[in-house]
Parts: sequence; C-alpha cells; structure tokens
Amino acid sequence: MLGFLKNPVVVTAEINMNLMALTVMGLISRLWGLSYPRAVVFDEVYYGQFVSLYMKRIFFVDDSGPPFGHMLLALGGYLGGFDGNFLWNRIGAEYSTNVPVRSLRLLPALAGALCVPLAYQILVELKFSHCAALGAALLILLENSLITQSRFMLLESILIFFILLAVLSYLKFYNLQRHSFFSGSWWFWLLLTGVACSCAVGVKYMGLFTYMLLLAVAGLHFWQMIGDQNLSNVSLICHFLARGLALIIIPVAMYLSFFYVHLTLLYRSGPHDQIMTSAFQASLEGGLARITQGQPLEVAYGSQITLRNVLGKPMQCWLHSHTNTYPIRYENGRGSSHQQQVTCYPFKDVNNWWIVKDPGMQQLVVSNPPRPVRHGHIVQLVHGITTRYLNTHDVAAPLSPHSQEVSCYIDYNISMPAQNLWRVEIVNRESDTDVWKTILSEVRFVHVNTSAVLKVSGFIGASLPEWGYRQLEVVGEKLSKGYHQSMVWNVEEHRYGKSQEQKEREVELHSPTQMDISKNLSFMAKFTELQWKILTLKNEDTEHKYSSSALDWITMDTNIAYWLHPTSGAQIHLLGNVVTWASANIAAVVYMCLSLWYLVRRRRKIYDIPEDKWQLWVSAGGICVGGWAVNYLPFFLMEKTLFLYHYLPALTFQILLIPIVLQHLSDHLCSSLLLKSMFSALTVAWFSSVYLIYCTFSPVTYGEPSLSVAELKALRWKDSWNILIRKQ
Repeated sequence: MLGFLKNPVVVTAEINMNLMALTVMGLISRLWGLSYPRAVVFDEVYYGQFVSLYMKRIFFVDDSGPPFGHMLLALGGYLGGFDGNFLWNRIGAEYSTNVPVRSLRLLPALAGALCVPLAYQILVELKFSHCAALGAALLILLENSLITQSRFMLLESILIFFILLAVLSYLKFYNLQRHSFFSGSWWFWLLLTGVACSCAVGVKYMGLFTYMLLLAVAGLHFWQMIGDQNLSNVSLICHFLARGLALIIIPVAMYLSFFYVHLTLLYRSGPHDQIMTSAFQASLEGGLARITQGQPLEVAYGSQITLRNVLGKPMQCWLHSHTNTYPIRYENGRGSSHQQQVTCYPFKDVNNWWIVKDPGMQQLVVSNPPRPVRHGHIVQLVHGITTRYLNTHDVAAPLSPHSQEVSCYIDYNISMPAQNLWRVEIVNRESDTDVWKTILSEVRFVHVNTSAVLKVSGFIGASLPEWGYRQLEVVGEKLSKGYHQSMVWNVEEHRYGKSQEQKEREVELHSPTQMDISKNLSFMAKFTELQWKILTLKNEDTEHKYSSSALDWITMDTNIAYWLHPTSGAQIHLLGNVVTWASANIAAVVYMCLSLWYLVRRRRKIYDIPEDKWQLWVSAGGICVGGWAVNYLPFFLMEKTLFLYHYLPALTFQILLIPIVLQHLSDHLCSSLLLKSMFSALTVAWFSSVYLIYCTFSPVTYGEPSLSVAELKALRWKDSWNILIRKQ
C-alpha cells in the first residue's frame, strides 16, 4: 500500500532563463534606490492626498477615473503602515518620517518591472523569434520615460502592466484555441483576459481603449470560427457564451466590485461629498448624516424643510429668501415687482427654511396624525423667518428676462394679486400616489397659474449683483417637455413644525431634529450617482507649465520636470530614449508602407511572402499598430489638459513593433547571407546607441548623480526641452 514511497518524488520544470534574466533586470532597473528622492515628485502631490483619505476612510471623488488604481496605491501605504498624516500641498516637499516612501512607490515599480517580461512573452505568442522577443523586452527595459514613470506613486505603469497582461492572456488563449477547446488552461487565459481588461479600465479610463481593441479582435476571431464547418452549432454557442462571460460579464462585475470596495472603505464624510446628492451625503458617517439622522421620512402639511437644488452647479445651493427686495429698477432700466428676493444660497442658513402649507388651511404646524404630501398635491411654501409666501408672476427675472421673477409676496395694495400655489411633481416616483419623502424624493414645483417651473437660473454666471449679495438667481421657467436638474429639488433638512406662534417657530427653526428614522441608499444607487459624477464632473482646465498637445508627443518635443533638488543640480525629468522614440515612429511608417505594398500586390495575385507569414504580419500589426492607434488618436478629440505621460501606453505598443519590423526585414528583404550579416551588424550598432542614450539620460531618469550646469546644458538636445538650470 505504501509502495509508492520506495521511489523518490521527482518534480521537473522548464525554466526560461531569458525570461528570468529579463525579470531580474526589470526589477533592478525599477526598484533600485526607490525611496530617492525622499520628497514629493510631481503628481505624487495629487495621488498622495487620495491615499491619505483612504487611510482615514474619508470619502472623495476623483474625476480622473475609477478608484481601482487609487486603491492599489493606498494598499502600498497600508502595507507600509502609513497613517495618512501628511500635507500634500507642494511638489518637492520633504516627506516626514511617518510616510513609508518605498512602500508607496513599490506597486507602481513592480508593475513597471513586470512589463519587461510581458513584452518578451507577447512577441513569443505572436510567433516571432526569441531574438525579436528579447529585443522588445530590452527596449522596454531601457526606455527612460517608462523607468521614470514607474518609480513614483503614479498610475501609468500599473495601467500599462494590465494592458500588456490582457494582450498576453488573449494571445495565449487564442493559440490554445487551435488544439484544446475548453481545457483548464484555455479557461484560465480567457478569464485572465477579462480580469486584466477590467483592472486596466479600473485604473484609468484609458484602459478602455485596449479593452475595446481586444473585444474587436475577439469578435473577428469568432466570426472566422463561424465559417468553420467542423464546429457544430452547439459548440459555436458554447464558444460565444464563454467569451461573453469572460470578456463582458466578469469585467463588468469586477468593475462594480471596485466601486463596492471603494464605497465600503470610504464611509466617512469629507470635503468632497458636498457635490453629491443629499441622500448620498446622508449615507456617510458624520457631516450631513449628523444633521439629518432622525428626521421624519414623509413630508407633511406643516413640515419645516430646506430645499437643495439637485444640479449642484456651479455650486450646491439651497432655496433662500431674506427681507431685502428686488430694486425698483435694474441697471439696464427694466422694472421689477419690488417683491422680497428669492435666491439660491450656497451655505446653510436659517433663511433656507420653508414651511409646507395646505392652501385650504391657515395652520403652519403638522397635524396629528400627519397628513403627507403626495405627487400632484397643491401646496404653498411659506418662508420660515419672514412668513411670506413663495410667489411668481409675469414679471421678467433680473438676469434672465425670458424667465419669470420668483419672489416672496408682499401685499402693496396694488393690482398685483398673490400667485403662490405650487404643484408638487415627484420626478423619481414609482406611482402617481407616491408620498414626498425627505432626501429620497426629487421634486419639481410647477406654478399653478403660469405653469412655470421653479429652477436655478441657467444663465452662465447667474450671480445677482451687490443688491442680491452675489447669490444665485432663481427663476420661473415656462414648463416644457425638456428636463434639467436645475428644475429639481430635494428636501435635505426636515422637521415636523409644532409652533404656531412666529417667535416660537423661529426658535424651533434654529433647533436640531430629534426623531429617529434612517435613510440608506443601496449600493447600486450610490454607484450610479458616483459614476455619473466621475464622468460629468469637470475641474477647470487651466494651462499647465508642462502641458502639451498630442502632436508634441510623437517627436518628443516636450518634457516634464518631475523634481529638482533644493540645493544641487540633481533633477528628474520625464524624457524618453530619443533613439527608441524615433525608431518606433520609423517602424510604424515602414509597417504601414509594407502592408500597403503587400496588399496591392496580393490584389494582383502576387504573393511576396508565404500565407502563414502574411497572417503573422497582419496579426502583429493588429495588436501593435492597433494598440498604438487606439491609445493615441483619441487624445485629439479630448478637451482636457494633456501631458507627455498620456502617450506612454501608445508608445509601449509602438516599441513592440520595432523588433517585429526588424525581423521581417531580415527574413524577407535580406535575400543573401551578406545582406543578412550587414543588417545584423547595423541592428547591433543601433541597439548600442539605444543603450548609450539610456546611460546618457539616466542621471535625469534616476535623479542622481547630480550634474553640473555644463552637463545639464549638454542634455538639452531640443530647444523645447525645459532642463532646469539653477542660477549661480
């Protein structure tokens, strides 16, 4: 029974020494001296503040993309024991002792290092020689810009890692497709493709470009499978479902999981949550939740409420009034009603409180039992402090003459009767009998007499003049079929009014609520709102000293100074290997010219290369040229501040194309042994120049050694490069 123990257990393994050596060299090049400089380097000042917020569990919104990349950076901080206490306010600021610099930079550096063996394996899976694969890996290894970007707390190296992993996984899956359907390894590489794509998109939305490319390639390959008569209909359906599961369903589920973890970790209120809806803010610990906890859920006649505009632009604001009136005449000579001003005020204030009144009754308190207000009910809104009724009439608004003025009615005993009836319309109702709910209900107020809708003015920069204290204009917009968030309001603070006397009511309006009813949003509701904010929230794009256009990137006419030593000439720049960048451009042009030449000749039934080599050539171009195009061309359509590092994913694909073109030229255009020998010698000389340029610019890649003024001037190969030279 124990006979198997008579012989030793032997495990054999094949080790690719090329791959091992490349991995070690990649790790050395990216991890060496990782904690230098011990100061904030360029965009570390941006990402670092999010890491600190993760450490403190404080909610934030970053309009640059999804949260997965930020969470990976925060993971580095967590593993290093970072407590989040550091003021990220200045590039070049020295890190305090509590900041684990090496740990924070470790994951981007590891991702950058692993891109080297990934490049090698991609070319092997594309069926090119190990020599070409080795060349691609070494070019990635010696690319100064990729080294610089991967050695700091930045996201591009992580993005490129997941992009290359997705490409490699799909190529391995596709190569297994030919002889082992639905095997364990087949499923592994297919599923890993979807996972890597989801992670790439989760780091930055730029990952979506490569994801779309791989979906297109997968769709093309499946289209070719449909024509295979050896596959049954059932088999084709299974293949389709497998791809749908791995490449669509799993990535979507993972993308949602990134937000789930993000929202689970960040449960505390902070400065960023003010742009979210009241319901979202109330779901966070502290902040608005401390104010709204225990509020009555259903708005009733007699309720005291504050109304927040849902749009939140140009800033969050609440429906507001005060004792001041509109001027009799505006600066342009137009007249007003001289009624009490109604505005949208961007701060919490006692003048933001309103009382929901039943037009058929005089009382301003909630009855027992409360009578809830429902969709379609007619109400009057009474300003809590001044007790005047919200009103609109056929008088032009101060800044928006095509809209109606909104005011609180003052009876001047003239022929202008009050028009203060409003119909409550719940926009997000489930039925026409829905009750108006605190925080959860989004409502429009439609004026009964004129059908105008209460809204924050759409006029750009619609802040009232000095007489209106620069508060935002509120108008009555004629009801139209269109819908805009500026017309929608939600109850943020709410209490049941108990005091009929005005002085007692004023005291009540200053008092916190006491009732205990919680209002929690579901994950999908929070995800939908946060995702919409990320996609639509736009910071003001200002011209940056180191911003550039997409055209500048191809020829590297720009650079970015990442860090400058406070006393010496030591500095770090995002600068690429000039020879590699130029060679990548040439390789792309050569590939496209050769492809066009082959296509024309094939149309004439002239086949310059065998069919299998042609298919290899096309496949390589689809991945490398396609990857470059989808990661570069969209930037011409983007209205955002662009930097050189945005080009790095496209550059990576272009670099992979260089050894592909070189091998093709050697195999198919160098017909004699002499030509092959000469071409090989030129290739070695060219690669030596790549290494020489890498060494030349390594002082501004790694930040040491410190260079003299003359040495720095010698590195300024282009007038457009901003090499920093300290004044003597």
